[in-house]
Amino acid sequence: MVVGIRGVDNSSSGGQPSGHTLDHDALLEKFRSGNVRVGIIGLGYVGLPLARAFCEQGLSVLGFDVDPAKVDRLGRGESYIKHIPSETIQAIRDDGRFEATDDFRRLDEPDAILICVPTPLTHARDPDLTYVENSARSIAARLRPGQLVVLESTTYPGTTRDIVLPILAEGGLRPGADFFLAFSPEREDPGNPQFSAPTIPKVVGGLDPPSLALASALYGRAVVRVVEVSSPEVAEASKILENTYRAVNIALVNELKVIYSRMGVDVWEVIEAASTKPFGFQAFYPGPGLGGHCIPIDPFYLTWVARKHGLSTRFIELAGEVNTSMPGYVVDRVADALNDRCRSVKGSKITLLGMAYKKDVDDPRESPGFELMERLLRKGAQVEYNDPHIPELPAMRHYPDLRMSSRDLTSDYLASRDCVVIVTDHSAYDWHWIARHTPLIVDTRNATRSVVDPIAVIVRA
Repeated sequence: MVVGIRGVDNSSSGGQPSGHTLDHDALLEKFRSGNVRVGIIGLGYVGLPLARAFCEQGLSVLGFDVDPAKVDRLGRGESYIKHIPSETIQAIRDDGRFEATDDFRRLDEPDAILICVPTPLTHARDPDLTYVENSARSIAARLRPGQLVVLESTTYPGTTRDIVLPILAEGGLRPGADFFLAFSPEREDPGNPQFSAPTIPKVVGGLDPPSLALASALYGRAVVRVVEVSSPEVAEASKILENTYRAVNIALVNELKVIYSRMGVDVWEVIEAASTKPFGFQAFYPGPGLGGHCIPIDPFYLTWVARKHGLSTRFIELAGEVNTSMPGYVVDRVADALNDRCRSVKGSKITLLGMAYKKDVDDPRESPGFELMERLLRKGAQVEYNDPHIPELPAMRHYPDLRMSSRDLTSDYLASRDCVVIVTDHSAYDWHWIARHTPLIVDTRNATRSVVDPIAVIVRA
């Protein structure tokens, strides 16, 4: 069936319909064949793996980023993300499949544009859609008939229709007729060797049937399975559900950790025992707080939109309270451990092991390590860190002043510290060696569970 759609003049731009009929079947076949160029806005932990996935399936990708340093590195064939080797970037660059640019005037070149930009929270924990809105405005300025736009950034249900759509339509092009719009949530899990962009099913919700068909055809070229849903709102809500589910369950085990610790019960052993049940239980593990680009943020997008509808989200808000309280709990445990050794936090030399938000990645976004560091510094401690994956602390949105370099771990250095706090349990750490040379360890990850050194002083937190 041919759907009559105005305007597919690829030479036009700036939001003006070309005035003739677009053969939707022909456009759909073009997407199915892979004879399209994909534009990706945001070349970070979501956008760059997605670019690789398309390029490895033979599609051409034009990547956009506002950071010229990233663009320059990619142009030299260098990767700045640990789990994407520079050799991969060099390969897709050298054969002409991949190009990076900071020139957003080129947004009329791709046939499909995927928005993969951050969606942080404001200080008041309200959604900050600045990056999404700026991306949509950049696209609108160059939008031409026949282009598909897909929002991948995690957000609340209604963002694609209520925020992105009006911006794109400002130039006069009609959605579903002149351009196409969909939402497909990113599902990246950095550092997970079992799953990457091509092997994770992709949920897709189109604004209309033609948009859904085009988006499904596009992703079908690069991922193992496309899961079509009835609307962008369903796709948006599915991602919020995934991460709210995790946030609530992590909050549960964090709360149980505090309770069981007071009772003298090892929460890690409890979880291990419960995990032997072959049905009805999924293990979640406590820690020093939530980190990453999803779990600490996404549930509050749902909380915010629920308030707009006059509803409260008590589970989510309680989970948020528990999870955000964990850095304070860890600092209290550090203070107690030092006090037992006749020392105060003030003046103590404390080293944090691991500043990445999760094991074996180089991603510090929303890492609880920053909150721990700031709290300990406020109490007068002399705080340093080591992370084999993060040699320099970047300027963080909420912690712009916490800039320092990773310290080398030597036996003399460890012996000179009053306390070492395990924040991230990287595989590169030799826990037996660390325990042998450190006067006091506060372990928030159960990393030292196999250490039986009788001299080691280890406090579980």
